[in-house]
Amino acid sequence: MSEILQSWHLLGLTIGVCTFLVIGLFHPVVIKCEYHFGTRCWWWFLLLGCVALIASIIVSDIFWSSLLGVVGFSSFWTIKEIFEQEERVKKGWFPRNPRRTYPWD
Repeated sequence: MSEILQSWHLLGLTIGVCTFLVIGLFHPVVIKCEYHFGTRCWWWFLLLGCVALIASIIVSDIFWSSLLGVVGFSSFWTIKEIFEQEERVKKGWFPRNPRRTYPWD
């Protein structure tokens, strides 16, 4: 796949678009995960990030390796965002889940 993209000089553009989409995908994931699971789900993203980074080292294709690296580091950034999302909920900027108890209750 990357041979075709490189021959048309579109590899960088395609990786950029995919990076934009991955980051955009993680925003609602943070909100939904904090709403349903709270900060207890942070380790899921740690595991996903580690698996994606290991896979990016193993994969030889530059496109897929780059994309896995983006997913890995976006997962690590999501850990920080999960805890910040809890603070946003505490401030009232985002809705609370009425079926959950919060540490500040």
